[in-house]
Amino acid sequence: MKKKVLGFVLSAAMIGAMLTGCGGASTSSTATSTATTSKAASTATTSAASTATASKSASASGKTVGVAMPTKDLQRWNQDGTNMKAELEAAGYTVDLQYASNDINQQVSQIENMVSEPVDCLVVASIDGSSLSTPLSDAKAKGIPIIAYDRLLTDTDAVDYYATFDNEEVGRIQGKYIVDQLKLADAKAGTTYNIELFTGDPGDNNAQLFWKGAITDTLQQYIDSGVLVVKSGQKDFASCATAEWKTETAQARMDDLISSYYADGTKIDAVMCSNDSTALGVENSLAQNYNGGNQPIITGQDCDKPNVKNMIAGKQSMSVFKDTRELAKETVKMVGQILSGSTVDTTEGGAYNNGKIDVPTYLCTPVFADASNYKQLLIDSGYYTEADLA
Repeated sequence: MKKKVLGFVLSAAMIGAMLTGCGGASTSSTATSTATTSKAASTATTSAASTATASKSASASGKTVGVAMPTKDLQRWNQDGTNMKAELEAAGYTVDLQYASNDINQQVSQIENMVSEPVDCLVVASIDGSSLSTPLSDAKAKGIPIIAYDRLLTDTDAVDYYATFDNEEVGRIQGKYIVDQLKLADAKAGTTYNIELFTGDPGDNNAQLFWKGAITDTLQQYIDSGVLVVKSGQKDFASCATAEWKTETAQARMDDLISSYYADGTKIDAVMCSNDSTALGVENSLAQNYNGGNQPIITGQDCDKPNVKNMIAGKQSMSVFKDTRELAKETVKMVGQILSGSTVDTTEGGAYNNGKIDVPTYLCTPVFADASNYKQLLIDSGYYTEADLA
């Protein structure tokens, strides 16, 4: 699939671009850019108002949208659910929002109930993208359109559209950061750096995309050449996966790595973490167990509040910001276009194959965040307040 590669720049000149949100082109458009700029003062409320105007033609009154979210245990899914509900209600829809506590059977049951009601459209952020084929097939049989939200619904033809971020680019941003900070491209012969790798739930299709961007596309060449050394030997996706993206699971694994390979004070130069919940577990473990004398480079994703605080404190190096307000806004626009019979906006060349079909996709652009630009990205834009990060 074609991917738009985000230029990775850490200078002050990048700050204006940091407010970039979702981007796409209509399937009938010749536009090549997949980025649109979000206003610095935007909030969920103002975003909802603008979407409401765009969706009037959908005759939203009397129509119900079912929104299936995986869990409330991670901050980002709470925010996604809240943003989605606000956007949809502002557009005039009745919303059936359900969280499944990371229980696949519960999510199956919730979607079955939504289909039986029935809802007019389904937006599904799956726990396991391959586990919902039966209720999704039932929805398709009833003519209910289905949008996969941020996580691809796989091994089924019962999905109409996919709204997400460029998740391979998320990984590339993380990998490129490590390359740049350690100056790997200029490493002299014999120079080595120790790194350990953490990614997410094996049932989450996005985890594979993050891994591809960060490892396969970016860091693997340095691992193969010996410049990056994974002392644990845990270099494949399965060994580095973190069930349900749980912080405590990542922390327990990092505890084991430190006691087994770094207890003698051997230096850890970097830990590549695919998201903030795994990064937080690594940071907790390092604080309790690591005596290597340095603060390793640690990557992340989502700009969760505890992780932003850690970035400010120098405990986490960077995160990748995915403005879920923009994703919610674009998904609601997609709902309106589907239900009104209009052309649905998708990103040119952005379709994802889910094992059965190529799913037309709207891609949003992830952006780099660290202690130098978090205020512009997160506070000035209204995503957080100063008090949230105090």
